[in-house]
This record gives sequence, structure tokens and C-alpha cells, in this order.
Amino acid sequence: MKKPVVDYREFRLYKINDPQFAHLKLLLGWVAYFLLYYLTENFIPVEACHPVHCWLDDKIPFCELFVIPYVGWYLLVFGSLLYYLLYDVENFKKLSIFIIITQVVAMAAYIIYPTRQDLRPEFFLRDNILTQIVGILYAFDTNTGVCPSLHVAYSLGLASVWLKDKNASRGWKWFIGFAVVLISISTAFVKQHSVVDIIAALPVGLLAEILVFGKSYWLPKLRYRKSTAEGDPD
Repeated sequence: MKKPVVDYREFRLYKINDPQFAHLKLLLGWVAYFLLYYLTENFIPVEACHPVHCWLDDKIPFCELFVIPYVGWYLLVFGSLLYYLLYDVENFKKLSIFIIITQVVAMAAYIIYPTRQDLRPEFFLRDNILTQIVGILYAFDTNTGVCPSLHVAYSLGLASVWLKDKNASRGWKWFIGFAVVLISISTAFVKQHSVVDIIAALPVGLLAEILVFGKSYWLPKLRYRKSTAEGDPD
């Protein structure tokens, strides 16, 4: 079994600023997010939210099968953060910061320009375990605070970190790429988001990508390509 790079059994709260444990402070981002989520969900009335809709939403049918990748997203986010927390602290930092950036931008959007979607079916044509799960989702996650979609924004962060991970297998990277696409479109098929919310998440993810990986990953690549091009006799 792979051994964790940090022995968290030695962690005590007073050691939070120690170099080996300082990255745990990034978990406080989740505390801030859940607090803001609670406030936006409970103190911004539905009537104050702007409906988000486009013609594609009407072409996409409700399909409860897509609740599987939609719910799988929670496991993928938690599992990825836990894996990197245990085995790759640097990637844990990058993924955490990527997520925090998307949370800050999304929450600012939800407060400045509150949004909602009115796409949910009034009743389900079928009664099965999948529609029951969708019903539970609808109950605890309201139809407000939807644009941009954090489901999509987080997924972009997962793809970004995993696809750059030199220790991840090719098969796993293919799975991550497929999962991110499936998760993103699932938000529309279970009527949790409009296509507009999905598209709006793309620039949010791009901003996080630039801030997290611009200098450390993309700039060296651009410099290398430039130097290669200048040295090419053709």
C-alpha cells in the first residue's frame, strides 16, 4: 500500500502553521463556501433571482440516468482531494486553490446577479431509484444560485490537475476526461442547470487555470515553443 507523504497522525491544531501541515489551511475555503452557500440559499428570495434559459434547454429532455454521473461528481471531488492530500501535497494545493477561485467567482456572481432556473419537471414520468435520488437533490439543492455551474467549474479543475499529473496513468486520464464531459452535460439532463450555466463556467475555469497554472505550467511551455520556433532554420 502506498504510504502517505505526510503523517497526519502527528497533526495538532497548534501545528497548523508548520510547513508539513500548512496546506491544511486551504480546507478552510470549504467552511467559507458552505457559509456563503447557506446565506445565498436562504436569504436571497427566489423572486429576486433572474431566470436563466436558452433554446437548447428546451431540446434537452429530462433523463434520470444522468443522475449517476451527477452524483458521482461528489465522490470524484472528495476522492481527488483526499488522494492528493495523502499522496501529493503540491497537487492538493493546486486543486484546492483552483476550486477556491471558482467558488469565489461563483459566489460573487450569485450575490451580485442572483440567478435561478425553472427547468425542473413538475412530476416524474417514472418512479424508480434514480428519480427518487433526483427528488432528494431537488429537495436539498434549490433552483437558485445556478450561473455559473460549480459542478462544471470544479470538474474543469479536476481535469486540469489530473491531466497534468505525471504519475497518473493514461487510462485514468482518459477516464477523467470522459467523466468531466459526462458530469458537465448531466447537469442539463437532470435539469439542475441551464446550458447557459455550463457555458458560463468555462471562463471561470479559464481564470482559475491562468491563476493556478499560468506561470508554472503554461508560460514555460510558451517560452519553449517560442525558443524552438526561433531556432528552427525553416
